[in-house]
Amino acid sequence: AGILHVASAPSPTSPKPKPKHNTTLTHPHLLPSYSYSVCPQTNPSDPPPPPPPVHPPTAPPLRTPGSRSAATTTLATMAGGGGGAGGLSESVLRKVLLSYCYVAVWIFLSFAVIVYNKYILDPKMYNWPFPISLTMVHMTFCSTLAVGLVRVLRLVDPPSSPAMTPHLYTSSVVPIGALYAMSLWFSNSAYIYLSVSFIQMLKALMPVAVYSIGVLFKKETFRSASMLNMLSISFGVAIAAYGEARFDVRGVALQLAAVAFEATRLVLIQILLTSKGISLNPITSLYYVAPCCLCFLLVPWIFVELPRLRAVGTFQPDFFVFGTNSLCAFALNLAVFLLVGKTSALTMNVAGVVKDWLLIAFSWSVIRDTVTPINLFGYGIAFLGVAYYNHIKLQALKAKEAQKKNAQADEEAGSLLQERDGHSDRKSENQA
Repeated sequence: AGILHVASAPSPTSPKPKPKHNTTLTHPHLLPSYSYSVCPQTNPSDPPPPPPPVHPPTAPPLRTPGSRSAATTTLATMAGGGGGAGGLSESVLRKVLLSYCYVAVWIFLSFAVIVYNKYILDPKMYNWPFPISLTMVHMTFCSTLAVGLVRVLRLVDPPSSPAMTPHLYTSSVVPIGALYAMSLWFSNSAYIYLSVSFIQMLKALMPVAVYSIGVLFKKETFRSASMLNMLSISFGVAIAAYGEARFDVRGVALQLAAVAFEATRLVLIQILLTSKGISLNPITSLYYVAPCCLCFLLVPWIFVELPRLRAVGTFQPDFFVFGTNSLCAFALNLAVFLLVGKTSALTMNVAGVVKDWLLIAFSWSVIRDTVTPINLFGYGIAFLGVAYYNHIKLQALKAKEAQKKNAQADEEAGSLLQERDGHSDRKSENQA
């Protein structure tokens, strides 16, 4: 077998043998500047000596599906801002804080509109018990402002991708407008028969309705634990209703119907904004929904309230009262669409529980509505159920955020490894 000869000086007394062949393997790129000489073979039948080892450029190790290389870990660390857990917490915290800002604005405006509507509709206060007429005033004001901003001043552009065609408007916006009209009509009518505090206790059923309708529309996943939690909320509301001092069957029926229509509308808004790919900002939402809602309110107004208004005779409305009330309603509609579009229908209803506690305290302390200990006990049970459901949703949000970051890190690492593989292949071709 051939022997790699290390350079050494030949003996001066022995003649220098003449080799049969002398091969020098030198590669200017792949090997350092060393010369390897192959000594003559001792037996011609022996196979030729193996060539010296040539080490090609180191290639990155192959990654199997699901494995995480060092590059993946590095990219995940860089993407996470110094650690996957730290980056995830920062992202979730930013989203939660932004959601709280939307919630705070919505709570304030909803608080103002509810108290203002109660003041106008209550026979003991402003004494104008025409809820459909009041809602139509709100929708007329909102439609006028929205059309002025979109069509006259052109400060807001209507959606272009996809464009709002007549078929799309009929199939998407008209159902939402009809549900919105029914929800506003019934909820405003309930203020004539029930106190503000008891109405807010009944509104604690909103997460139950949203979850049930979400399961029906396949927007929520049915779980036995979640349904058990919904039953606990309903049980708490039932206790609160049992302890109500001013219980009225008509008012309760109107409020429960308003909850059902509102929950359906909120789920359909999510479907309109997400699954059909329509991007509506708060102004364009009112631009399309408010006129439709006004048309649906016109039908019951002709048969229910128009004869009563004619019987009352002349009425001189207070433009300051109705103007400021309509302005608050316009701002609330913007806040509702903004909150649902940026978070979810469930977030809005969970935040509504906090608003309901504030309204209960205001109703008891300022309006002097009667709030019994049984009311508070039952509503406390409902509040705990809603708080637990909110906790479960927050945990699901964290898990989804972590999965999204891991997928993004794997994708970036795969792109980096592909670039390195391509660079190595080009270098090998150049060397060849």
